[in-house]
Amino acid sequence: MKISIILPSMAALLAIAACAPSRISDAEAGHRGAVAFLKQATRKALSPQERAALYLSSAAQSAKLLDSPEAGTAARETYNSSAADLTVLLASADGGRLWNKPLTLTSGGTTWRLRFAKPTRDGVWDPARFTAIVPASEVDMKHLDQRNRRDGIGGALVGVRKMSPPEPFAPPLAGVNAPVTAVLDFKGQDVTLSLLDPADKMNASISGKSRVIEGDFSAPLAHYPKGSELWDGLMGAIHVSAYMKNTGLYMLQPYDPDRIPLIFVHGLISTPRMWRNVVNEVESDPELRGKYQCWVFSYPTGNPPAYSALRFREELDRVYQLYPAAKDYVLVGHSMGGLISHMQVTTLTRDSWDIIGKKKADNFFAGVEKDKKESLLLRSTVFKANPHIGRVIFICTPHRGSEMALGSLGMIGMRLIALPVDLTATVTGALQTSLSEISGTPGRFPNSVTGLSPKNPTLKVLDQATITAPHHSIIGDRGKGDTPDSSDGVVPYWSSHLDSAKSEKIVPGPHGACEMPETITELRRLLLLHLGKN
Repeated sequence: MKISIILPSMAALLAIAACAPSRISDAEAGHRGAVAFLKQATRKALSPQERAALYLSSAAQSAKLLDSPEAGTAARETYNSSAADLTVLLASADGGRLWNKPLTLTSGGTTWRLRFAKPTRDGVWDPARFTAIVPASEVDMKHLDQRNRRDGIGGALVGVRKMSPPEPFAPPLAGVNAPVTAVLDFKGQDVTLSLLDPADKMNASISGKSRVIEGDFSAPLAHYPKGSELWDGLMGAIHVSAYMKNTGLYMLQPYDPDRIPLIFVHGLISTPRMWRNVVNEVESDPELRGKYQCWVFSYPTGNPPAYSALRFREELDRVYQLYPAAKDYVLVGHSMGGLISHMQVTTLTRDSWDIIGKKKADNFFAGVEKDKKESLLLRSTVFKANPHIGRVIFICTPHRGSEMALGSLGMIGMRLIALPVDLTATVTGALQTSLSEISGTPGRFPNSVTGLSPKNPTLKVLDQATITAPHHSIIGDRGKGDTPDSSDGVVPYWSSHLDSAKSEKIVPGPHGACEMPETITELRRLLLLHLGKN
């Protein structure tokens, strides 16, 4: 009887114990408090100052737990969210009135004294450089093949600088984007908000300890406006006038005199967007990231290559005038973009053209020199190599033309292209006849398709000129014929091969082989070579 009474009592006690909440650790309790602050900070009914103070309370509580075995990982996530959300709030609230100035912020009896870190050359951004701050987590990544991130401490952001009128070499519709990592360092109630460049900085001191900082290297690239590469490329080839205003050299990252300008030049029926995954791969590589700054040259591809090369030459001259201390550029050109890049590293004189026939050359230059308004033609045909180009990488480039320009597709393209009136109007009468002779287009004004014809005498002149910068070839092979009888489907090996190239890499792919793993690997090797790393 005694046992039968005791056993039910013990069972009841055990059941009660099982239902009682288990005791949480101090670290877990602290983290719950940080999460509560973070949740309160999102309440739009509060003033921006109160919300900012709550974000700081959340980050401060989380920072104390970063080394906790029980709550460290969760605390880091809360800290990162608090730092990112606080930075976005300060940049956007009250028309930016709270941005980049000392603040005293109070909430729930806690007062914080916040200041922004001063900019430095070693990876601390100037808050004043940005006109908007965007959370990296909210950027649509669907146009990139992969997202390149580095796990660490800090809020991952995109810093945007968009000015009106646009600054030199800034994409006019988007401005210039940059990777930003926001970190908060607490000394009692004094807080420093630092906007770091994760490409330049690997670590930051937080809570008395050096820690790896978070970095999202894809979000700034993905934040640029989307569009149809095929449609815009096609329209840029056919309706040239509508796209002439977009011709220019554009920075994809803020200018940095310590980084080498890496300039990508697209080909026919294409746009700079074709390089997005290639640029993303460069930015994903710790050995390249921070050493190069990526630029693109944009142009409507219906224009004759020599004219587009002239515009590129003028843009590079502008870069040197504005940034004379810039490091020598590295050019990467695909297809016709390679041909345009080729024309930046060769010198053509009046005598260079005698190779196509002295009489033809004499007739052309006699007409050009009569009228100064024809200087456009003179500058397109007589020019000096740019001494500030340190290396060129040609990808599937038709140095001697493509037979596709002679076929039915080429003929259709030739007839569809409508060149700008202000370009065609510069050439009239006898000069038009002599121009058509030296460009291999009897009876018509040259365009991009005629410029890629193997019969174009201009390519013969260019082929005889010395390339002044170290250069390399990446050549596609669809596997339809062994080199030297191979082709990428558009450009045959005999056209893309250069005896003078420092190296030549055959990749098993078609003409659009820029994003192939073998191409990316070779491009990386060459960029490291330029840095003296292999």
